[in-house]
Amino acid sequence: MSQTIKPAAIAKTFTVRATPEKAFAVFTDGFDRWWPRSHSIGDSPLKTAILEPGIGGRWYGRLEDGSEAMWGEVLTWEPPARLVLAWRISADWAYDPNLTTEVEVRFTALAGGETRVDFEHRDLERFGDSEAADRTRVMMDGGWSLILDSFKAVAGA
Repeated sequence: MSQTIKPAAIAKTFTVRATPEKAFAVFTDGFDRWWPRSHSIGDSPLKTAILEPGIGGRWYGRLEDGSEAMWGEVLTWEPPARLVLAWRISADWAYDPNLTTEVEVRFTALAGGETRVDFEHRDLERFGDSEAADRTRVMMDGGWSLILDSFKAVAGA
């Protein structure tokens, strides 16, 4: 019998001192305020990080040379509770319109005006089973920690 081991999703849960409405707005409308400039793809440095609202909206980087580097699009838009994004960046850090892994973010109200944020980047087996894909999955866990720390600082950690 053959078994396939599916890579675990990257999951992060944390609390911010903000209502779900504010946390969702910072994550989406305020995307450029907290997305680290160090985390982008393309041949030029990241100038602006953009997340367009609504299902079908794009999320991408506008680069210093004026070009755009696509990252994916919005699959689910349920303010202020939930957002699902298609991540179409391959294990080789290039946009691939035929690849879809999903980034889901849930915002749940807690007592005292705080919000629990549940983050999950799933379907990582779609990167393939190469050594490069394995390295990327490991790197992404730390990368998402850094990115979400930046979000927390702006949203109210």
